[in-house]
Amino acid sequence: MPFSPPYPPYDPTDKSGYDTVVKRWPIILTGVVDTLHKASHNLSLQVSAASDADKEDLMKRIEEGKGIIEKVGKLKYEMGRDKPLENIPDDGEPSVALYNAELQALAEDKRNTWFTAPWLFAECYLYRLLRSHFVQTEHWKSYDPFYDQKMNTFQQSGKSIFHIATTMHEIGVGGDDIQSDPEILKVLFNEMIQMCLWGNATDLSLLTHLSQEDIHQLQSVGKEAQAARKKFILCDDEEAVWKHIQTLKDAQFHFVLDNSGFELFTDLVFADFLVTYTPYVAKVVFHPKLIPWFVSDVTPPDFKDTFTTLSDTSFFPISIAHELQSGSDHLEEMISRWKRYLDTGVFSLSVPLDTPLAGTAHSRPAEFWTTPRPYWDMETEAPETFRKSKFQRNSENLYRFLTFANRLTGDIRWPAWTPFAEAIGPLAGAFPLLSLRTNKADVVVGISKEIAEKLDASGEKWRVDGRYVLITPNNHHVHIFDRYALVSFVPKI
Repeated sequence: MPFSPPYPPYDPTDKSGYDTVVKRWPIILTGVVDTLHKASHNLSLQVSAASDADKEDLMKRIEEGKGIIEKVGKLKYEMGRDKPLENIPDDGEPSVALYNAELQALAEDKRNTWFTAPWLFAECYLYRLLRSHFVQTEHWKSYDPFYDQKMNTFQQSGKSIFHIATTMHEIGVGGDDIQSDPEILKVLFNEMIQMCLWGNATDLSLLTHLSQEDIHQLQSVGKEAQAARKKFILCDDEEAVWKHIQTLKDAQFHFVLDNSGFELFTDLVFADFLVTYTPYVAKVVFHPKLIPWFVSDVTPPDFKDTFTTLSDTSFFPISIAHELQSGSDHLEEMISRWKRYLDTGVFSLSVPLDTPLAGTAHSRPAEFWTTPRPYWDMETEAPETFRKSKFQRNSENLYRFLTFANRLTGDIRWPAWTPFAEAIGPLAGAFPLLSLRTNKADVVVGISKEIAEKLDASGEKWRVDGRYVLITPNNHHVHIFDRYALVSFVPKI
């Protein structure tokens, strides 16, 4: 039987959900319109110098761009006026029937408008509908309206990237002394968890209120910064994760990816540490999203371009490259190793590396990551994903969910003190699972009732402002949420 949680989902009647619909989503749509205007303007500058055939092609592309702008503008207008969510057109891409069936069910329940639909479904629907506007054209099918924004934010992380590359170089200099000492490995593992945990704060769909100073502070992995953040770690169960990892030998790690740019970089660094400097992990598989998703999520083109970008230090500001020349050299050394890992299968993408947006027949199992279904439905709703991704019961592989953690818990109104194992339903004990997440949405589980009630009473937006971390203890898992954040881990049963 399908898992049925005992509490309802969050919806825009919640204060943070309301702010999302009236503030954050319109800002994101405005950004899409601005990006398309800029792209269309740049195309128009090419028209006068183009041949007749190219001129005709450019004009058609410009007209299609204007059509998308008109649709996005209409979407923004209807969103602000609580209009019904329209059906996804039959555009030839995945999940049309799934979304439209859910829209029909919501209409029958009179909850099919922007202010009444369950919050998580509405946001997933928003990005799927945006994708439909692009895919119905001839010239914009492979266009990611968030790509430039992702790359610009990544570019601003140069100093942190060079520093981390130097850290990895110094770990390598330590050689066998590091790899043979479990205590040193444990300390380094803690550093990696902290780096990935706080790196998750660079979620572009939420950077409508964070300054660049905030971003740089959150990206720091220095001990002073970690000590300052310790008060924001509400519950820390990293010990259980490390104990589990020490039981492994030549295991696989699976990273279900979230944000591109700096966060993907830290994921790759963590993966590098596991396969290069520990005896526990031999292979890491990365699972991307197939369409532009929640602004900053990793698509296959993002993953591939990250290696190209990091190989070209001119991508970063010249002042940083000159200031940190040794870091630049160490970055080149590290990226060369990563490319070798890709070539030999130590690192791999769960779909072919050259997979385009929306994927191909070979990438079908990855379609599940851009549906609105909770992850606890994976085995029943997406058995091919469950099977081909090796999400198998009794598996010794460890799965690290960096992706939108609300889908792990169904974005349900769980009391904050609900055990994480209970909140992930049938996934609990199915396979070893580690979730890293910044608190940037209302759903929070796995912390004590006393702490939750104290923070609620403080008036602080601790559930949504990304300031606190939880690494929630449970005999069966460990779960990580950032800026207030959590680390949750669930070994198999």
